[in-house]
Amino acid sequence: MTPDVPKTPLARATSRFRGHLLARASLLFLLLLALAAIAAPWIENWLGVNAMTADLFNARMPPSGANWLGTDEAGRDLLTRLLHGGRVTLLVALSSALVSACIGAAIGLLAGLGGGRLDAVLMRLTDAVIALPVLPLLFILAALDLAKLGLPSDLAQSQAAGLWRIVLIIALFGWPTVARLVRAEALSLIRRDFVRAAVALGAGKGAIALRHLLPNLASPIIVATTLSVGNIILFESVLSFLGLGISPPIPSWGNMLSNAEEMIWSAPRLAIWPGVMIFLTVIAFNFLGDGLQDALDPKSDADRGRGG
Repeated sequence: MTPDVPKTPLARATSRFRGHLLARASLLFLLLLALAAIAAPWIENWLGVNAMTADLFNARMPPSGANWLGTDEAGRDLLTRLLHGGRVTLLVALSSALVSACIGAAIGLLAGLGGGRLDAVLMRLTDAVIALPVLPLLFILAALDLAKLGLPSDLAQSQAAGLWRIVLIIALFGWPTVARLVRAEALSLIRRDFVRAAVALGAGKGAIALRHLLPNLASPIIVATTLSVGNIILFESVLSFLGLGISPPIPSWGNMLSNAEEMIWSAPRLAIWPGVMIFLTVIAFNFLGDGLQDALDPKSDADRGRGG
């Protein structure tokens, strides 16, 4: 007997995603990590430790009942600092990916729908951003003094300003991939019959973009955004490692690595744990992106049918 095939696109996508074991495991890991990061203050209270309070008399202590992963170079609990660092790193990565996706989708739609000179200008702008040396420019922009740019000194030196500056800097260089993908898909969609019918009925470009193109572009945008999160985590970690990203006392996995640099031989676990978290999270987002790409691709059903 032929197995029942899910009828709705969502059901078919869910069925394909369930068949991707690594993507399912990655999603479970990321959900547990996000829940643990969100619950960091409650875990702190439950363990009776403080991730922000230094205790030099208990610096670099081994794992114990009070400190499950031991303490860092300043005597702070390593486990809760990893969880707080995960909150910051994931917030920066997800926010940057979403902002990049919004910018890229808007530029890609404008280029695909506008065509002609507008398309040429926007694509040359995209090519120029892709050609830029990203890391050196990130270093320069991250090192800028916000107070000298006109922001009030209190705001420029606040922790929130430093965090959102990193988000915007990374987003400014992360949108070209989504823009080119959306433009290519939009050029394909506007030749379809349903879009031509909408044009014949007098629909404007704005209505076509919002009602007909964006719903069909959601899948590639989601996949591209998911795959970009891993790269953004690496960018943030590099900037924080070099002292240009998230500044202490706010913990992030990157600045935890930076703080542990001088103790790599005397206390290697201070560098191993944030390094392992960065590695696992980046790999998980990449596997999740691969799984979503397979699940949201309608051609997967056709390929399976030919293979059967």
